[in-house]
Amino acid sequence: MSAVPTTPALPTLTVVEHPLVQHKLALLRARTTPTKQFKELVEEVATLVAYEATRDLVLEPVTVDTPLEAMTGHKVAGKKLVLVPVLRAGLGMVEGVLRLVPSARVGHIGLYRDHDTLAPVDYYFRVPGDAPMREFFLLDPMLATGGSASAAVASLKAAGATRIRLLCLVAAPEGVGRLAADHPDVRVFTAALDRELNVNGYIVPGLGDAGDRLFGTR
Repeated sequence: MSAVPTTPALPTLTVVEHPLVQHKLALLRARTTPTKQFKELVEEVATLVAYEATRDLVLEPVTVDTPLEAMTGHKVAGKKLVLVPVLRAGLGMVEGVLRLVPSARVGHIGLYRDHDTLAPVDYYFRVPGDAPMREFFLLDPMLATGGSASAAVASLKAAGATRIRLLCLVAAPEGVGRLAADHPDVRVFTAALDRELNVNGYIVPGLGDAGDRLFGTR
């Protein structure tokens, strides 16, 4: 899996540039992609981005009895993983990440962006009670202004979380910068860093409203 190294301008960002990621992302962007295929592609790209995001998970040795002999293998050690989709669009990424880590817990954060002020509005929060003992993957297809992502991270930290990563499909420089300014300890993994936000706060070229396209409400 190839990923663009972080840069001084965006030190918290990793862009996953695997050919399959870029191929699937091009299909995701197309306005003609139907809802069913869009959902499948979101899951597939989420799996590939999560593969990169889990690259440095800590391992510990474990004895394995193969059909021929005993050997020393390795398993993921330490803190248990929690996936936290930002409702509603983040739900589309959950199954893709669970394919890699089926034992992960799943929490939920309900946030939406006020279309007039672009400010995040919090309406639901539920994560495991032992947050300080866990590692969190915050899932949201779009990192636009960064306001919702920053608010979601703040909620996780208030619950005791200390290790948080954000996984998204498309990010805008403004959103990456805002999140880094508010939470410099949170790394961002994305399939693409797009050009900018338009006057309405949408990522361009982007892929439209991910929630509407996932759930057929566009």
